[in-house]
Amino acid sequence: MDALLEQVQTLAVQADHATRHKVLSMLRSLQLRLETPHDTLSRYSGLHLEIAAVRIAEDLGIFQALSGSTGPLTTAELASKNGASPLLLWPDAFTANALTKTLSQPGYRGGIYHFFDNCGPVFQALPSFLAESKYQDVTDAAHTAFQKAFPTELPAFMWLPTQTQRFEFLQQVMTVQGADGIPWFSVFPLEKQLTGFDGQYVLIDVGGGFGHQCAALLGTYQQLKGKLVLQDLPPTLNNLSPGVSIPAGVKVIPHDFFQEQPIKGARFYYQRNILHDWPDDKCVTILKQLSAAFGPDSQILIDEMVLPDAGVAWEAATVDLTMMSSLGSRERTLQEWHALLDKAGLKALYTYTYIHRRMDSIIHVALK
Repeated sequence: MDALLEQVQTLAVQADHATRHKVLSMLRSLQLRLETPHDTLSRYSGLHLEIAAVRIAEDLGIFQALSGSTGPLTTAELASKNGASPLLLWPDAFTANALTKTLSQPGYRGGIYHFFDNCGPVFQALPSFLAESKYQDVTDAAHTAFQKAFPTELPAFMWLPTQTQRFEFLQQVMTVQGADGIPWFSVFPLEKQLTGFDGQYVLIDVGGGFGHQCAALLGTYQQLKGKLVLQDLPPTLNNLSPGVSIPAGVKVIPHDFFQEQPIKGARFYYQRNILHDWPDDKCVTILKQLSAAFGPDSQILIDEMVLPDAGVAWEAATVDLTMMSSLGSRERTLQEWHALLDKAGLKALYTYTYIHRRMDSIIHVALK
């Protein structure tokens, strides 16, 4: 058994992203096959305790303390940093590992708070919400488990910006969500597509949050400095997380993507993980606002999951359920994307998949 584990660890270190995730899926499948009924129940009960324990550790700054230490810290030393009881922090000493260092980073730390404080109550409310609604399709953003979990009748994306801390957690996790070392422009032929374009703006990042996609583009294509535009709502742009700054060379414009697009004739209007937040009718409105701003060379780049008809990965299925629970929306298959684009008077020219385990893809869109 030890030899087998050593082989798996060696493979994981040497493998590329796709192979590593195949190994993870294999191990997950193996675990489910080996579990007894008692093991299964214990795993489910442990999930709630695990996320609660990680949330408490974030509150106490334990991950940051361990990551910043050159050696192990005793419970007494950790307790002296945060005022907690040493007994609560038992056993006697801790040292940082790879997971500790990950959870000490702002984006992943924000993710723990977001999943616990924002998503957790929604998942708790979901069973009773679905029972009360007779298990019908959830397609109204103002009538989801989110409204049952929180004291609001507003859709999630209207209420969260009014809650400063909760909204900050969401924005932090968006900077790392889906991060796997594979940028979308590694598969999309961006330079070839820009040949002959002499307009002012190359790419408008519509609903782009803190501008992490603009930063990634500039890291590879310095020549795009001054040719990128970041758009988002004022509460997002005016409340950047500590240590986060919008990169120089990116023009920032407050904008609601349900309203008229102010930048006309850009080469690409890019949206990452926006349309999966909305049901079809809202998506059609968003897309029509973009296409109304088209110049002769303009097109849309949709950065979203494109689910297969069967064999959906567990991670993608989890995101799909999250969209339904909080926003009354969902992830979409290729056929569903084509149908949605057709309603907006658009067509998909090609689909480029850059993270295959989740089917994260760029849908290259033009007028019909």
